[in-house]
Amino acid sequence: MSNAVPVTRKEKVVDFLGLERNIVAVSVAMFLMGLGEELWKRFLPKYMQALGAPVIAIGAYGTAMDFLDAVYQYPGGWVADKFGRRAALLTFVAAAMGGYAIYYFAPSWPWIFVGLLFTTAWTSMASPTLFAVVGDALPKGRRAMGFTVQSILKRVPIVIAPTIGGFIIAAYGLSRGIHFGLVVSIVLGAVTLAVVTKVRLTLPETTGETNFLGVWRALPPTLRKLLASDVFIRTSDGMVDVFLVIYATSVIGISAARFGILVAIQMTTSIIVQIPAARLADRFGRKPFVVATFIAFSMFPIAVVLSHSFATLVIAFIVGGLREIGEPSRKALIVDLAEPHLRARSVGLYYLLRSLAITPAAFVGSLLWRLTPMFPFYVAGAIGLAGTALFALTVSEEQSG
Repeated sequence: MSNAVPVTRKEKVVDFLGLERNIVAVSVAMFLMGLGEELWKRFLPKYMQALGAPVIAIGAYGTAMDFLDAVYQYPGGWVADKFGRRAALLTFVAAAMGGYAIYYFAPSWPWIFVGLLFTTAWTSMASPTLFAVVGDALPKGRRAMGFTVQSILKRVPIVIAPTIGGFIIAAYGLSRGIHFGLVVSIVLGAVTLAVVTKVRLTLPETTGETNFLGVWRALPPTLRKLLASDVFIRTSDGMVDVFLVIYATSVIGISAARFGILVAIQMTTSIIVQIPAARLADRFGRKPFVVATFIAFSMFPIAVVLSHSFATLVIAFIVGGLREIGEPSRKALIVDLAEPHLRARSVGLYYLLRSLAITPAAFVGSLLWRLTPMFPFYVAGAIGLAGTALFALTVSEEQSG
């Protein structure tokens, strides 16, 4: 970005939101990929049920997502640091498109696990690259806003697409509705490939150790404390995430279309709070907003299980939306603390360790569900509160700001 003071209204908006060219390109890529995926992604557990999957298999699917999210992160960061941000993103988008095709033609539920091997290339392998683009393109004082722009363009489709997907499924049936969404995902993936070619960033100069252990040693203590706290929070989330649609539709009894509306409400709440929160975090420090996010993560499963109607679920999903109030701050904190020449690999290592630690969460949730559907939600809330306390007590404002 230019160092000149913005003079027009457009320039002021661009400067305020940190709309550097590379940030715009990757944000649009996230928007396009999300727009396709969110037509069907929230309903995939129901699709697995239709293909004959038992509840244990659905829990295993959630665990597989977390496991792949773990093992794909560091290789994704390595590719981005080794071959460049653009080449990495092109590779990951193409792999995801292959996964969508496998989902479409899946004759039985085990094929969903095969497709997951490819679709996770975008959702997990690309993550360190997306982080690194913000760190490369923006100075420290603008990064929370940069992540907010990414986050909003990622979540706008979640406001729109699940509702559309829910109505399509209600009108045409589960399988036909999912298939329609998968075709849209493939088409938008092709458009995303063209958008990603606009990314132009020079890799930071490599210095010192760059192997796995060298990256671990380069992580500062503050980042390791954040990681420990985050493991608790994401265990809480992973324990119930794949069961939200089943609890809402099968236990409380709302329709798929209404569940799509709930997701839209959740994402709208996230979008509303993120820009002012990011602006304040860039000016005054990250910690209060990270704490607020962790509290919302802890309260969301409890709010869901205390709901008994669509109206009370609306309140619960507003709480779920507040989980994003400090997510840009948490991401900016990770990028702030990472060594520039190890930026993508540091992010990859962080998420590798986090996701490995939470891999059993969904499967444990399925075992708790068999005792009673409410049980995993209460346990998840307790684990989240423990993680919130750990972060609040071990990371000082000076360390996080």
